Order: sequence, then C-alpha cells, then structure tokens
Amino acid sequence: MSRVRVVDHPLIQHKLSLVRDRRTPPKEFRELVEEMALLLAFEATRDLHTREVEIETPLMRTRGKSISGSGLAVVSILRAGLGMEPGIVKLLPTARVGHVGIERDPRTLLPGVYYVKLPEDMGQREALILDPMLATGGSASVCVQLLKERGTRRFKFLCLIAAPEGIARLHTDHPEVEIYTAAVDERLDAHGYILPGLGDAGDRLFGTR
Repeated sequence: MSRVRVVDHPLIQHKLSLVRDRRTPPKEFRELVEEMALLLAFEATRDLHTREVEIETPLMRTRGKSISGSGLAVVSILRAGLGMEPGIVKLLPTARVGHVGIERDPRTLLPGVYYVKLPEDMGQREALILDPMLATGGSASVCVQLLKERGTRRFKFLCLIAAPEGIARLHTDHPEVEIYTAAVDERLDAHGYILPGLGDAGDRLFGTR
C-alpha cells in the first residue's frame, strides 16, 4: 500500500458520499466525477518539476515558477474514464490526451482491448491514467502495459474508488505505478463490482444499463 495515496480532503470525501448515493441523477453524478477528478489530479501533480522564470507584474519585475519537463499525457480508459477527463484537462490544458478502449467480459471478467489512440511521444511523457473504478485491476494493468510498449516509463493511476483486489493486481503486474484514489473499499462481489462502491460508473455517467 506504500504506493497508494488515499486523498482524504474533506471536499473529496463529501463529493464521494454524493456519487455513492443511488439517488444522485446522471447530470449531478457527471459534475461530481469531474470535480473529484480535478481534485485528485491536484494531488497527483504535486511533484511536478518547476523552473524559475522572470515576469513583470503591473508594478515591477520579479521571479516566479513555471512547470518544466517533457509534459504529461492524460489517458482515459473508455468509457467511464471520459467522465474524469474534463476536470483534469481544465487543470492541465497543455497536456496531451489519449484514449484506450478496454471492455471486461462479464463472464470471465477478463479485459479485451478494442481501441487505442495515444500521443506519438508517449515515451517522453508521464501518463495520468483515468478510470473511476479500480476493481479487478485487469483493465488498468492492460492499459499500463500498452503504454509501456509505447515507451512510457512513469505512471499515475487516478480513480474514485479502489478495491484491494485491483490494487494487488495492478501492483503485482506493475509495482511502480502510483495510485491516487478517494477510497479503498472492502472487496469485490462475485460479478467484479466493488463493495460498497457506487455501482457501474459508466452507466451512471451516461444514463445507460
């Protein structure tokens, strides 16, 4: 658990209670997921490198700080990761954005890749991988492996809720990945859903079943 960061800020925990609530409608659910993603990204980017720059205020010249380095790539795991993407892109407007489509077989719970579109220079970027739920860990592990094959060497996984089983799987396959989450829940049920969780994040985001 040393590479798991549970972000316990009161704002995140308040919003987490609302997204868990089955009565929260899709519009409000989407807004909450976007807001929580922004707050998680704020914590996940705390270690970004900066450099000193010279600027001129309306009154005088002074020095400030600017983010330095090769940059970030925001990678959403489709489809539920799309709900987190707008909040993070607002915070990091210059980040490149990629998408990986991974679908879990409801019988075997094994992940299958059906779509990949990533920035060409992934080898020069740190990846912020987005998926509201880290359940079995299969999709997260497959996504990290795809990024490694394209040269990426630094990863952070951002989710609203994680299960112990998903954390164990991701860190067994890729121990270097840092996980940022609002909660680590009890366990998975027989169908691979997190308990107590929040249900199916994709269905609640888009109003589908």
